[in-house]
Amino acid sequence: MLITESYTDIKTSYGTTMRVFIYHPKIPQYPQAKFPGVIVFSEIYQVTGPVERFAKLIAGHGYIVAAPSVYHNYESFEPFAYDGPGTDLGNKYKATKPLESYDEDCKLATDYLVSLPTCTGKIGATGMCLGGHIALRAAFDPRVKSAVTFFGTDIHSNTLGNTSDESLHSLARIKNGDLGGSSDTELVTIFGTLDPHVPPEGRDKIRATLREAGAFFSFVEIAGAQHAFVRDEFSKGRYDPAVTGLGLDMLYELFHRTLTLDLGDVDPAPVKIDNVC
Repeated sequence: MLITESYTDIKTSYGTTMRVFIYHPKIPQYPQAKFPGVIVFSEIYQVTGPVERFAKLIAGHGYIVAAPSVYHNYESFEPFAYDGPGTDLGNKYKATKPLESYDEDCKLATDYLVSLPTCTGKIGATGMCLGGHIALRAAFDPRVKSAVTFFGTDIHSNTLGNTSDESLHSLARIKNGDLGGSSDTELVTIFGTLDPHVPPEGRDKIRATLREAGAFFSFVEIAGAQHAFVRDEFSKGRYDPAVTGLGLDMLYELFHRTLTLDLGDVDPAPVKIDNVC
């Protein structure tokens, strides 16, 4: 599917402007076509080439993709380099940016997508590393029907953002039921077993919290995959095209089922499972 590229600048309550890159499907001779929306949140380096290409892949499958520049509180929209200084700067901002500002970014990007006359109003979210965590938080908005998180950092450690209110952290909000249940939001979380940013005990904590909260989720751990395996550049040697393809297949299946199809009203009756082979 063809796509077009543009951007929009959105004013925030912090007195800053958040640039959101837009990748829009285009079907010749169908100018009134409508598509679901997907928010793609970036790693700590903002919207780099790998993030842009990831967003374009999703847009080409029939989704209006919005990719926010999340460090508008401190910098312009330009991406940081995948080097030592870029990593240090991204990690610094990740921790000092107010958690409430991350949530406002989610809301503003969702507001923008649902306002488009070419959007069906159905919204999904995804992202990698930092963006995986923000995509999870985007799903606290009932308008966001599904989310796919690639190696969401800091979910297990409650270290994202600058806040003194423990109830605002992601695991606390999941325990509070903010993620909804099977009739509200579906989540796919994807991790590599060799990801030191979210170690085994951290992944276990996330999975147990989701299960105890009654969330509707798939939890995927890919053997041998490293942190940031979706990033298709080789400065750190972690890119795995085959594993990335597996993650994208899960993403496309979820978004197609939850955002593209019209499933009608949910039947709240429990699904009966026969205990036979």
